[in-house]
Amino acid sequence: MRTIKNLSKLNGRVYVYLANAEIGHRFMQQAESEGFTFNDGVKPTERGYEEIMAINHDGTLNYVGTNGRIAYGSGAKQVGGEQLIRIDFEKYLSGNDDYCNS
Repeated sequence: MRTIKNLSKLNGRVYVYLANAEIGHRFMQQAESEGFTFNDGVKPTERGYEEIMAINHDGTLNYVGTNGRIAYGSGAKQVGGEQLIRIDFEKYLSGNDDYCNS
């Protein structure tokens, strides 16, 4: 099974693209079931998702701000000194091998 925890272990800054409401809700539910929270301890299902979410190495999630969104859309290779790893969560869930656009 593909997990969000596995994504959090990748060597870089992981941004996850959530294509629609169904995928967004699935992501938040799965993240919560795997023990992820926001930095302030709030559970993922207690907040709404955004189209692009960040997965942190410490088991937390956060929303991606303006600079991160620009980096995501521009094809930047790095953000905040780390490699930018772009994950299409719908493809990741479906088992598609082409889920990563680094």
